[in-house]
Amino acid sequence: MIVAHLDLDAFFAAVEELEDPALRRVPLVVGGDPHGRGVVATANYAARRFGIHSAMSCAEAVRRCPQAVFVHPRHSLYRQYSQAVWAVVREVVPTVERTGLDEGYLDLSGVAPDFLEARRVAEAVQAAVRGSTSLTCALGVASCKVVAKVASDRRKPGGLTVVRAGQEAAFLAPFDVRKLPGVGPKAEARMEAAGVKTIGQLAGLTDAELRSLLPGKVGVLLRNRARGIDPRDLELQTERISISTEETFERDVSDHELLHTELRRMAVRLADHLSATGDAARTVTTKVRYPDFSIRSRSTTLPAGVDDAEVIGELACRLLDRALRDRPGALRLVGVGLSNLEPYRQLALA
Repeated sequence: MIVAHLDLDAFFAAVEELEDPALRRVPLVVGGDPHGRGVVATANYAARRFGIHSAMSCAEAVRRCPQAVFVHPRHSLYRQYSQAVWAVVREVVPTVERTGLDEGYLDLSGVAPDFLEARRVAEAVQAAVRGSTSLTCALGVASCKVVAKVASDRRKPGGLTVVRAGQEAAFLAPFDVRKLPGVGPKAEARMEAAGVKTIGQLAGLTDAELRSLLPGKVGVLLRNRARGIDPRDLELQTERISISTEETFERDVSDHELLHTELRRMAVRLADHLSATGDAARTVTTKVRYPDFSIRSRSTTLPAGVDDAEVIGELACRLLDRALRDRPGALRLVGVGLSNLEPYRQLALA
């Protein structure tokens, strides 16, 4: 298999710069209210030089760069640009798996017999996207998904990295272990404590070392990925009736502000998924788990679907407060779920 991972460069911010070219000259943050509890959705490269990144609180972004310009996300506009991007990509490579508004995998096997031709096809995709939408994208080309995704991040913005078959493990080895897809904060912390700092060190763990550090199937999966082994095919048809995300804390958490911040971050991730699929959700659910492992959930159903991260986050926080009024106490886990998904339809104004 020859697969490419495409990642549009600072997509939301790039769209805003196209709509208002004056924004190209300033640090730009797309996100919530900088004076409230908003979260950064993305930032342009001028803002990133100040250490601003997605999922950071907007208040922290202001502290790092007081002169930054903040704009509220315009998801309908981003969907329009995204549709244009993927339409032109499919003219070059018909088989794609979209994993978000701004990223996805391309099956180059059907249009490129070898990696030399795959590079030419990837360059053609970049030129087509730039010529059609004025947006730039980075691509990674490899024999499997995990290597392609890491490669696409190597030369951003607008770069192209090709990792030929047989070079996967050597390519991945020098990168920080957190760069490997699937490595979360907990796994990274455990590996850091054990002195495993690079992907190559993870790949070199013996079975016994792996069992003690990352027991179970997850450890084997991550070590395989570190070795450039990833048998996943493109997922061409996926349909979900609900989506959710949750976080188990290292220590029980009772601070309401911290819990709210975590829920708002989850809301951003879920809203990104809705944007990618073109869906909206009518039902929002907050799930909590207490130290004794008992679970409570609170839900609200709206008359019309929502796909905005701030709205979802606010609803999730209210539901959390309801649950904690019913049973106060520290929490081991919080989660947010969305259901009653329906296609997003923008109302036409008369």
